[in-house]
Amino acid sequence: VQLQASGGGLVQAGGSLRLSCAASGRTFSVYDMGWFRQAPGKGREFVAAISAKGNGISYAYYVKGRFTISRNNANNTGYLQMNSLTPEDTADYYCAAGFNSRNPGVSDLYDFWGQGTLVTVSS
Repeated sequence: VQLQASGGGLVQAGGSLRLSCAASGRTFSVYDMGWFRQAPGKGREFVAAISAKGNGISYAYYVKGRFTISRNNANNTGYLQMNSLTPEDTADYYCAAGFNSRNPGVSDLYDFWGQGTLVTVSS
């Protein structure tokens, strides 16, 4: 499956953005989906994940309560709604897909990755 992430941009602290991950090529609905991010000079870190049918969701502690992951299998798209953004959320954000419901926070277990979309939060 091919993934295309979009929706990044520049936003002030406290603002919101919604990222999208459009899937094509294979049946998106069979894959678990995750969002990861990588800040300049840092490693890739887990943000959130959602199971193939949307009934299993997990978040990293540093985004829980501010970010919401969702998906619409009818239009092959996943989403990450980000609220109350802080400068620490500045990073390239990546969506990923795979069969990974048991360890959703482990990036190596995802088979497909989109390109990053840059989120910059100004103070």
